[in-house]
Amino acid sequence: MTKTYQTGDKVSGKVTGIQPYGAFVALDDQTQGLVHISEITHGYVKEVSEYLSVGQEVDVKVLDVDTKSKKISLSIRALQEQPPAAQKSEKPRQSLQSHVNESDSEGFNTLKDKMQEWIKRSGQ
Repeated sequence: MTKTYQTGDKVSGKVTGIQPYGAFVALDDQTQGLVHISEITHGYVKEVSEYLSVGQEVDVKVLDVDTKSKKISLSIRALQEQPPAAQKSEKPRQSLQSHVNESDSEGFNTLKDKMQEWIKRSGQ
């Protein structure tokens, strides 16, 4: 590594390779890191090539620097604004019981009555 990179650094780099698991980004002439597929953007990424291409300039955040193995973990997602959470409807939830109407309760009574009949028949 020519330059020393620290966790939390925000740097620019160029995508040098794309694999099914992520993209390699050159930070300088001697140093490259990996943007794992889960760190490309918020949400699910099926294909890295749908978001990045070789030669593309990207801004990344350094997530981890392993000096022993000389590996740098990078993230594009960490520099993006978190999308708003999905809005739930304003309508209050109803209980299951509130969905059961009067005609439905007749079916339950019939089953109760049938049960008594079945018990009598099984004892014969």
